[in-house]
Amino acid sequence: MDPGMNQLLKWSVENSSASTSDPTTAPPTSQINPEAMNALFGGPSDADLMLSSMSVITSPDPELTIYMKLIAFDNFEQLIQNLDNANNLGPLALWTPLLGCLESAESEIRKMAAWCVGTAVQNNVSSQERLLAMGGIPRLAKLAVDEGEGERVRRKAVYALSSACRNYQPAMDVLTAELEKLGRDEWACKVDAGDMDACDRLIVAMREEAAKGKKE
Repeated sequence: MDPGMNQLLKWSVENSSASTSDPTTAPPTSQINPEAMNALFGGPSDADLMLSSMSVITSPDPELTIYMKLIAFDNFEQLIQNLDNANNLGPLALWTPLLGCLESAESEIRKMAAWCVGTAVQNNVSSQERLLAMGGIPRLAKLAVDEGEGERVRRKAVYALSSACRNYQPAMDVLTAELEKLGRDEWACKVDAGDMDACDRLIVAMREEAAKGKKE
């Protein structure tokens, strides 16, 4: 049986038992998750919501204001805090539009895109691998060190790189190589992705420089 439907059945039985034994008792404490409710009422799944959010974010429709897009991005970020949803970015073909938002003309969109990347890959090897394969590390590195970029965008790019590279050596190697290409030789040395002190030294230095970016 589907886990969501199993939970729904358990919830229904508990409610029925409580109401039959004593109608004055408090409602049962068991909580039902949104996926189970969707199975009952036919509401959108998390996957549907992720696709809908990205559709709004990337839509060229002039009636969809930047404010609306940022609300959609905030919803998207909350959804991918769930590990399963983060890992669904690949199957749903959402990595490409998400990374494309790193090059948006709107700084707030670039910031939210970097934030979402950091959320998706944090403590998540599968998503770290996917980000690397999609060429996301060079894009984030460019944002992080761009002196013409705003402080908030740069700091979120550093956050995303920190999440992407910790405990994942392939991504760290690409990052340090990319920093060298960008002329940041002081950060281009070999870094052990499993050494948190070494990671911190690099990330803190990048974060401190990002804080010097232009204020918005």
